[in-house]
Amino acid sequence: MAFDYKKEYKEFYLPKRKPGLVTIPSMNFIAVRGKGDPNEEGGAYKQSIGLLYGIAFTIKMSKMGDHRIEGYFDFVVPPLEGLWWQEGVKGIDYSRKEDFEWISMIRLPEFVTKEEFDWAIREAEEKKKSDFSQVEFFTYEEGLCIQCMHIGSYDGEPATIEIMDTFARDQGVEPDLDGGRFHHEIYLSDVRRCKTENLKTVIRHPVRKQNGGVE
Repeated sequence: MAFDYKKEYKEFYLPKRKPGLVTIPSMNFIAVRGKGDPNEEGGAYKQSIGLLYGIAFTIKMSKMGDHRIEGYFDFVVPPLEGLWWQEGVKGIDYSRKEDFEWISMIRLPEFVTKEEFDWAIREAEEKKKSDFSQVEFFTYEEGLCIQCMHIGSYDGEPATIEIMDTFARDQGVEPDLDGGRFHHEIYLSDVRRCKTENLKTVIRHPVRKQNGGVE
């Protein structure tokens, strides 16, 4: 049976609808950076998703070809994730989607080294006759965070974030959305097949401790 990160690491991918603290270790990702409204039809964000899945499935299906990746195990491609920020804004202003800067990403299995990632880029470019030069091998360690499951529209996220911020204050911590730490979303639903009111999105915010806060 294929290894499913969502099931094996429920603490990272299937949090409750009430906020909780979690420490996120270093992970490697396939990533594409960009700017602009993610809802723009044919825009940079939607193009990035195609690039990410192109590499993810090249790695997954390597078992069918001649190339053998050391330590390979079959896996379910992990969910799409995104880091989001806006210049000069602490947190996220949902009314200014055109100002978004983002890193769109998919987690890599542990057996994928930088060398194997580079092979996957070359393989995808040759087979798909497309340019994958925007895709990068990205390592990210979030550390201490608050996360919560959000159900419903992405535009309804501020209400969930307000609950998270209240929880943070009660725990003696505060959001730390600067210095390379970002608003983080993990998309557990296929927006093409799921009703808006049923969309499941993990919202994760890095936090820092205050005096007397959680250890």
